[in-house]
Amino acid sequence: MKILTVIGARPQFVKASVVSRAVRAAGHTEILVNTGQHYDDNMARIFFEEMNIPKPDYDLGVGSGTHAVQTAAALVGIEKIILAEKPDYVLVYGDTNATLAGALAAAKLHIKIVHIEAGLRSYNRDMPEEINRIVTDVLSDLLFVPTQVAVENLKREGLTRGVHVVGDVMVDALLTYTKVAEQRSTVLAELGIRSGAYLLMTIHRPSNADHDERLLAIMDQVSQTNRTVVFPVHPRSRPRMEALKNSISGRIQLVDPVGYLDMMILEKQAYMVITDSGGVQKEAYLHKTPCLTVRNETEWVETVEDGWNYLVGNDLERIPQLIENFPKPEKWAYHYGDGQAAAKIINYL
Repeated sequence: MKILTVIGARPQFVKASVVSRAVRAAGHTEILVNTGQHYDDNMARIFFEEMNIPKPDYDLGVGSGTHAVQTAAALVGIEKIILAEKPDYVLVYGDTNATLAGALAAAKLHIKIVHIEAGLRSYNRDMPEEINRIVTDVLSDLLFVPTQVAVENLKREGLTRGVHVVGDVMVDALLTYTKVAEQRSTVLAELGIRSGAYLLMTIHRPSNADHDERLLAIMDQVSQTNRTVVFPVHPRSRPRMEALKNSISGRIQLVDPVGYLDMMILEKQAYMVITDSGGVQKEAYLHKTPCLTVRNETEWVETVEDGWNYLVGNDLERIPQLIENFPKPEKWAYHYGDGQAAAKIINYL
């Protein structure tokens, strides 16, 4: 088969590291298209180098911009590539603008669509990712879902054909690369922190990161701990953080984005993770690290149900108490598969 894979952002690079390897090992031809939604070296290049991701056959260089600008530029570029390459399938991951653009381009050209990480729902349509998920799932021919919850989400929307539970390819990646990270990463020494003695924080969603009052309120509550807080700052948030840094506690250590190997170590060795990222919530769960999510909802409901993840929402004043007195989780399960999702996907294809 000839499979055209669309990627563009950090989570998709991680997923492609295992799926692309499986596609090629099975003897199929893959055309890898990078839209360039994440283009900073620490958000893109380092992932290709650390995880041995094949060099993209096409790089669209979409860069930053509004959702319409990013999606439109990617849509135009992907359509041209599909017409030139004539793939059997277009494969897309997750819920980014690259995902939506790939699905739309393929659907208009009557090419079958494979959606990996289908069926996730936050039920918050203020999130652009939610719109991308819903539209992509409707258009897709094969929907590879991580959990039974995702199956039920799709069923409520009338989507039952082509749905397969395979687990989460992020588990494949985590199991593959965590041991590598433990051998190679020196991030704790570089940052001068000790295992179990720091908090890891990632805040990047517009609802949190694009409003000074909200962002400072989060920083204020987090900084009430006596622990160091390591905060890898997303490139789009860097100018705002620089402008506000005199109002932020010295306990919060602003650092550049880190590669996947360093991130695995930071998540695994943290006392706690504080985030608004869907992927980081799930990775914290997989590493058995408690997590506070600064959102009102999550796609990864199992992390909350099992007691490892607490949705802070607008109840920011609870953060200091939760940091010091997080209820010990009593349950942990392999909700997201056994690390063989990529192999199962190839078998279905």
